[in-house]
Amino acid sequence: MVHHSGSIQSFKHQKGLNISKSEITNEASLKPSRRSLPCLAQSYAHSKSLSQSTSLFQSTESESQAPTSVTFVSAEKSEQVNPEENKKDSALQCSFADLSDFCLALGKDKDYMGESEHATYDRSRLLNDFVIKDKPESKTKVSKNDMNYIASSGLLFKDGKKRIDYILVYRKTNIQYDKRNTFEKNLRAEGLMLEKEPAIANPDIMFIKIHIPWDTLCKYAERLNIRMPFRKKCYYIDQKNKSVSRAQNYFKRIKKWMSHNPMVLDKSAFPEESACYTGPFSRARIHHFMINNKDTFFSNATRSRIVYHMLERTKYENGMSKVGIRKLINNGSYIAAFPPHEGAYKSSLPIQTHGPQNNRHLLYERWARWGMWYKHQPLDLIRLYFGEKIGLYFAWLGWYTGMLIPAAVVGLCVFFYGLITMNESQVSQEICKATEVFMCPLCDKNCSLQRLNDSCIYAKVTYLFDNGGTVFFAIFMAIWATVFLEFWKRRRSILTYTWDLIEWEEEEENLRPQFEAKYYKMEVINPITGKPEPYQPSSDKVTRLLVSVSGIFFMISLVITAVFAVVVYRLVVMEQFASFKWNFIKQHWQFATSAAAVCINFIIIMLLNLAYEKIAYFLTNLEYPRTESEWENSFALKMFLFQFVNLNSSIFYIAFFLGRFVGHPGKYNKLFERWRLEECHPSGCLIDLCLQMGVIMFLKQIWNNFMELGYPLIQNWWSRHKIKRGIQDVSIPQWENDWNLQPMNIHGLMDEYLEMVLQFGFTTIFVAAFPLAPLLALLNNIIEIRLDAYKFVTQWRRPLPARATDIGIWLGILEGIGILAVITNAFVIAITSDYIPRFVYEYKYGPCANYVKQNENCLKGYVNNSLSFFDLSELGMGKSGYCRYRDYRAPPWNSKPYEFTLQYWHILAARLAFIIVFE
Repeated sequence: MVHHSGSIQSFKHQKGLNISKSEITNEASLKPSRRSLPCLAQSYAHSKSLSQSTSLFQSTESESQAPTSVTFVSAEKSEQVNPEENKKDSALQCSFADLSDFCLALGKDKDYMGESEHATYDRSRLLNDFVIKDKPESKTKVSKNDMNYIASSGLLFKDGKKRIDYILVYRKTNIQYDKRNTFEKNLRAEGLMLEKEPAIANPDIMFIKIHIPWDTLCKYAERLNIRMPFRKKCYYIDQKNKSVSRAQNYFKRIKKWMSHNPMVLDKSAFPEESACYTGPFSRARIHHFMINNKDTFFSNATRSRIVYHMLERTKYENGMSKVGIRKLINNGSYIAAFPPHEGAYKSSLPIQTHGPQNNRHLLYERWARWGMWYKHQPLDLIRLYFGEKIGLYFAWLGWYTGMLIPAAVVGLCVFFYGLITMNESQVSQEICKATEVFMCPLCDKNCSLQRLNDSCIYAKVTYLFDNGGTVFFAIFMAIWATVFLEFWKRRRSILTYTWDLIEWEEEEENLRPQFEAKYYKMEVINPITGKPEPYQPSSDKVTRLLVSVSGIFFMISLVITAVFAVVVYRLVVMEQFASFKWNFIKQHWQFATSAAAVCINFIIIMLLNLAYEKIAYFLTNLEYPRTESEWENSFALKMFLFQFVNLNSSIFYIAFFLGRFVGHPGKYNKLFERWRLEECHPSGCLIDLCLQMGVIMFLKQIWNNFMELGYPLIQNWWSRHKIKRGIQDVSIPQWENDWNLQPMNIHGLMDEYLEMVLQFGFTTIFVAAFPLAPLLALLNNIIEIRLDAYKFVTQWRRPLPARATDIGIWLGILEGIGILAVITNAFVIAITSDYIPRFVYEYKYGPCANYVKQNENCLKGYVNNSLSFFDLSELGMGKSGYCRYRDYRAPPWNSKPYEFTLQYWHILAARLAFIIVFE
């Protein structure tokens, strides 16, 4: 006799146990999972009695295998449900159409059934339904599609029954056959089935098709604590609560209206999904799980993940370090290992009438095509095909792109405000009318006096980015960055709950094989699991971290050296461009100097990035991180630090150092007592900062998009071209087509996240100097989503479907960038722009200092006030008179010539006060 409690409970992890009949009949009550508690509490509250039945489950296979059928020995006659008991104000509505196996094991409880379930059950029918269902009528729509694409795409062994779960590739001419033979022998010993088949296009290539049988699949699913569905979700509805009913109707109307939204996907072709409670898989309790078909019970992503787990932990030679498919690929024994795609991504039959051929075809039609750029992303299908880790990346990218819309709109409004009021700006008008004001030479040898009105165009362009709306926009973007991150945390929590990832990380994070092989001799008892595991001594860990940190600082110093070299270049060519033969360059030599320096700096950035990746990879492996997530976080942090400093160091120089320490005419500061330091343009330094940001952001996005899509397209086209030349009229199997695609980056999603995080830095850190940055980022991301989708679906081999609960260390990096953005924008407004000098002049030194006159412009005379005088006779150039330069210094006729004036100290105090208030 087995007495089952009324609550549905999750299963504890059991590893490598042989279960007897007595153990099954006396199994412990199941621990309720976090997700099942709400429904269970309601079920328990409404349960009044449970029917008891005597049953004995006998496995027809050996006890080491997962049972696939049961034999019913005896059962009591099922009880009739009393109709009177159903007269109550609340009802528990739950469908058990697919839970006959669960009902048999649990007994029949009338409180778990809807009104249609109150008839007496035929025990023989329940028994037949409990056996794993292979009948066509019992298969769902998804199951039929799965089996159809498997058969049509040829993703089976030669016997036409065993599906291919993983592919290994090697060259026949490779001499390391002993390692391969040992490795393959050990794989078979672990329970995998292997089949070899030569390539059609290249006789030197050999494919090894891997199939994981049901018994092995169940064993490792239990070992890895993989959560599987064991009952459908049930929803309690209080029929007396009219307000809930009205709210439900209201949301139904909103949902109906949203269905007409052109951005909403047409999900008629999508696989049907049912919400189910899940628990860690257990062979001892296999009768609890909803197994309609053993071929489709475990998804393709789960099967591939289990096979890869076995490949990573199988030896190929004696010794603890001789383990794992990655090492075999590194030493050349194999040249590739990947899960196969689910068939072709295109079909001659329209998806509207014939439906999708497979999930890959569905993803291409409803997600990866460029014509779907305005549609929402099918995140659940992305997660099903590529795994939760890639699904979270696209969820974050879509969320980031959507949040850029308000930032882009506000930035565009600030830009248009400057465009509309540009001709009304008092500063621009004064500069454009200053025909008799001569600026001091900006270089020593070849530069001549320059009229101030020659800077008229630069002054107007500067006003587009440095106007009254700049401060508001900087404050808005500081708030936007915080709101974006907080709202993403909420969105991530929803996804992790929906995708059943809440308890995954703390239960299923496995040690890296490299860590296990390195420290297998030093074991300690894990206080949580109570099992011995490898341990890295603290002294060894600290030593390796110190070496790694030293390498990081060395590379950062190398970046600063490169920036210094570019600064020296600007100083050297400055005078050369000022005496250039072409009149255009001679007249605009400052612009030519800045543009050439930006292009050279971009080339240096791209070259240094190649070295950074290899150095970061070496330093991360040197640390021997404990888990895969720790390795990824450490590697990502190093790459971010390298590339962030590499990309932004020149921008920081222009924003905060250019033109700050030049001295004054007659007493200029010189680098190495030779080259005079560069000054800002007469219209200010902000135009140089805008140019630097715009060029780097634009060129880097074009280069990244080419490397992400253009380069794989060219390589894949060349591969197909070679195949067509070698063979004709021969059908290429799916695994060989996948082999001809480009592999995913060895670092996974690191490059994708890094590109977007660096863009986020550009969008927020110096946004006060470039309000159009959010708009450029939005346009780029709209393309980026479809470009990445097209790349994942059509141009790359299928990546390993990995699991994750968040975006990893990138969230902390984004929060750090948000804090840095507030600081830098405050300094850009206070130091780089002329906002504070204009503000001080307007309320302290201008015509409105004492009182405001009607129709009086408070900035009248600002340009003349911001320029100091210098006596040309002191230069020894044979010229007399005065020239002007940007600074607040006493004139030469003063008792203390060229000393800072009181206005300079007022402006400096105002700048510091603004930074504090802004923060």
